Amino acid sequence: MSLKKRAFSLIKRLRFVIVTSFVIIVLYCVNSPAGLKALEISVSNTQEMLGLIPPIFIFMGLLDVWVPKETFIRYMGESSGLKGILTALFLGSAAAGPLYIAFPIAVLLMKKKAKFAYVLFFLGVWSTTKIPLLIYEISYMGAKFTVIQVAVCIPLILLFSLAIEKILSADERESLYIKAESEFP
Repeated sequence: MSLKKRAFSLIKRLRFVIVTSFVIIVLYCVNSPAGLKALEISVSNTQEMLGLIPPIFIFMGLLDVWVPKETFIRYMGESSGLKGILTALFLGSAAAGPLYIAFPIAVLLMKKKAKFAYVLFFLGVWSTTKIPLLIYEISYMGAKFTVIQVAVCIPLILLFSLAIEKILSADERESLYIKAESEFP
């Protein structure tokens, strides 16, 4: 690969960092306190992600190697039924960390042939009913609010997950599974 192509490829991969850096520089030139605050937030977020993402990828690698595909198929596959729903509910609720950590795990579930609706359900549960989030929610909003929120959200997330799976054709779902396999080997 020529030097020019490698440089273009590198710029393409780092375009978000380049654009963000440019915006922060412009913001600093226009309003230095706001520019410094934006830089501080960006550095803080980057440090947080670098602290969370490597352990998650190590965990995923170990899970990928230690847990056979057949086990995932049994617990979250097409014919797993209630067992798949409960497994996705447990995995999503017992999780800790921001939502962006859930997406690589969802890809791993897809690579292990989990039913697409259960992968979507897992993502929805992660975003709304993580146990640490529920404890925080109870302390600020009250137990009654939290119980109502969970009682409404869980069935709706499951319903929408199943509906999305039904709306997508088998070819569209298969292409998502192929993309998960190829982009994240």
